[in-house]
Amino acid sequence: MLDNFNFLLDGFAAAFVFSNLIYGFIGTFLGTLVGVLPGIGPALAIGLLLPITLTVQPTQALIMFAAIYYGAMYGGSTTSILLNTPGESGSVITAVEGNKMARAGRAAAALATAAIGSFVAGTIATLLLAMAAPELAEIALTVQPAGFLALIITAFATVGTLLGSSRIRGILSLAVGLTVGLVGADLQSGSLRLTFGNRAAIDGIETVTVIVALFALGEIFYLASRFNHGPWQVIPIGGRAIMSKSDLKRSWKPWLRGTAIGFPLGVVPAGGSEVPTFLSYAVERKLARGKNREEFGHGAIEGVAGPEAANNANAAGALVPLLALGLPTSATAAVVLVAFQSYSIQPGPLLFMTNPELVWALIASLFIGNTLLLILNLPFIRFWVKLLYIPRPYLYAGIATFALLGAYALNNSIFDLQVALGVGMIGYLFRRFAVPITPMVIGVILGPLAELYYKRALQISQGDHGVLLDGPLTKSLYLFLILLIFLPPIYRRFIGRNRGKTKADS
Repeated sequence: MLDNFNFLLDGFAAAFVFSNLIYGFIGTFLGTLVGVLPGIGPALAIGLLLPITLTVQPTQALIMFAAIYYGAMYGGSTTSILLNTPGESGSVITAVEGNKMARAGRAAAALATAAIGSFVAGTIATLLLAMAAPELAEIALTVQPAGFLALIITAFATVGTLLGSSRIRGILSLAVGLTVGLVGADLQSGSLRLTFGNRAAIDGIETVTVIVALFALGEIFYLASRFNHGPWQVIPIGGRAIMSKSDLKRSWKPWLRGTAIGFPLGVVPAGGSEVPTFLSYAVERKLARGKNREEFGHGAIEGVAGPEAANNANAAGALVPLLALGLPTSATAAVVLVAFQSYSIQPGPLLFMTNPELVWALIASLFIGNTLLLILNLPFIRFWVKLLYIPRPYLYAGIATFALLGAYALNNSIFDLQVALGVGMIGYLFRRFAVPITPMVIGVILGPLAELYYKRALQISQGDHGVLLDGPLTKSLYLFLILLIFLPPIYRRFIGRNRGKTKADS
């Protein structure tokens, strides 16, 4: 533990170089700038800004990227509160209570509790990340390929079944992602798959292209087909973004409880930020008393403070399996993985041994970015609100142009543009029929990795498939999956029967 603390101090020493601080400031500004725009979640914000980070040195890029990460995570709360338009599913609860507070003339307090709560949760969760990730990486060094395959399959199952309103839709999204991930040459044999004679597809589909097209073009196609082009109905802010003593008294416990809920649910593949934010909201509503309880559904500040803290703590928690195991458990974490891979750095158990300076500078920059986020947002909240007055046609035309330019600039390839448009249409259909996008992103990224671990396990065992069930870790994970798949339907059937009997008796 002491060694980790010393490494963290070295990371701060690297991050506190003036040029690196400038990149951190730029990253915080850009992350918040893009995150505040309506309809843009953190995964899209990071995906759109990823090409910018590729023009600088790896350490500077990751410091900038860490700042973009937290800036984009916070930016969605502004649109949720002032427009009732959450940029991602994790901001839905913030929109429910925060928008009611704004309509009651308390927009400044709602924005302040979101900003300070994000800072508190982000700081605590990043400290836990610094302690937990290296320890998990040491444990992961003893895991065999079959164990990593079981971990990936667990991520597939939990993300595919817990997200969205239907398991079938989640599995469909995952299947599409796995199919896209298999396009190109096999990593070991070199045989071509799903290229249909197109030489440009031999190297596979660019993950950044898939992410940007899904989140940007798919959303734009959907909005263009469903909504009018009138101006946003922005609720004005009265006064400065500050909190009264009463607001602070009501918010500090939800901040801590939200952090305690969000961080562990980010470490395990529990289906993204929806679960911890809804759970935090349920806890705060349960614990509220008297007049505070009556405010829920009408603008309770606890309903903003807790879920917003849970959302940011969940984001930091998702970096633990990403850095220690190389496994993203959310769409945003998946984009972070792509950023590492663009510098030929593969997160996983060996990362803390092969690139300690880089990874500890990244963790230290998360602290710095989180602090810069608070400094930038509270005094300049009126500036961010001005962005919401951009006319929708100009806003979405700009996003589409930037997304397509980014897709083309990766390889200067028309094929990537064609892929972006095709994936954008898939994103539109997913949005239209309520199919979750995150399972597809996870499938695209982890699909080839699952195939690689599967083949390694069979090579070690000389073709014996029994090796896939060897070890307590694999057995435990597959037992967990069986329970996850079969217990919920049995539970719902049991509850349904009991309700039927209760109605019959009454």
